[in-house]
Amino acid sequence: MSVNIFPKLHNALWPGVVGKGPDSEPPIDLDTMLKLTAQAEINGIKFDGVDLFLAAPHVDIDSNGDAITALADKIGGYGLQVGSVVAPVWVPAGGGSAMGSADERKQFVTQVHKACKITKKLRDMGIRPHGVVRIDSAVDPATWASDPVGNTKLIAQTFREACDVAADYGEQLAAEGEICWGGMHSWKTMLDTLEQVDRPNIGFQADMAHTLLYLLGYNRPEDRILPEDFKWEDRETLEEGLRQLTAALRPWTIDFHVAQNDGTVHGSGSHDKTGRHCQADDPNGKLDIARDAGFWLRDEEGQLTQKFKHICWDGCMFPNEVMMQQSTWNNILAAMISVRETHGWTAE
Repeated sequence: MSVNIFPKLHNALWPGVVGKGPDSEPPIDLDTMLKLTAQAEINGIKFDGVDLFLAAPHVDIDSNGDAITALADKIGGYGLQVGSVVAPVWVPAGGGSAMGSADERKQFVTQVHKACKITKKLRDMGIRPHGVVRIDSAVDPATWASDPVGNTKLIAQTFREACDVAADYGEQLAAEGEICWGGMHSWKTMLDTLEQVDRPNIGFQADMAHTLLYLLGYNRPEDRILPEDFKWEDRETLEEGLRQLTAALRPWTIDFHVAQNDGTVHGSGSHDKTGRHCQADDPNGKLDIARDAGFWLRDEEGQLTQKFKHICWDGCMFPNEVMMQQSTWNNILAAMISVRETHGWTAE
């Protein structure tokens, strides 16, 4: 059994919603996701908590006090805590593009405001001891590319306004590094956006499956790090690329997702193609999960950064058949434990 107690191990619940719907598979309800998470166990070790998607059908972003209390009671009843949450900043969920019209950008900030009200209540109840509010630009790279300079300025302005709202609630915002979000779709565009926001409570959310594709320059070939003739069996070159990538983005990283990727992109339902999330034991996975997590969790001298108190598994767009197997979550938990055994610590 691991002697490390940090970082806490969380499971993301939004894979039950993201990429699901009328044009894909049915969503998996919150209770089922909680049950699958709580039942996972490896040698007496279980998940410590969950990260939430603050959108229907899991959580109504307009939830009132009673609904939030009921949510906290439900999650606590499974012996779990809450960590980071996803603010539903996209147009279909009631938000708007961070580089859109004045009304769209206002709606973006409004959704962040609503999310922060929920997270503060959860924190005040004691069920959410740590975590951030996750955001993205809510726009695609092609639209962003119509005016990279002007659009990045608009995104940064919207993010600044959202940061100011979040600060009133003691919250940090984490910008998700994913190739499908304009102004965030490469490591260089992500850095540019973060630097322009210029707020102390903005940071980066690193997801191992998504950031792997930063190395390949998907949607932004000029920012590719690995050589064009790169072969996945060339582990030395891969690790050198990971060192370069994490040296640039690690100082900004305030939220971290453990994940596996087979080096391809994938989309499901209305979700654009992005880094494919594979099962933890996928034989086609290109990452050594425990080893490669260390590029994010340790600094360039190999010292633990301890910048966040929980890590999360993200398995977005797994087929429902896979998600409904308890063995899937046991294997995921085992991978998470291996990360904590390798890069964890024993005291707060």
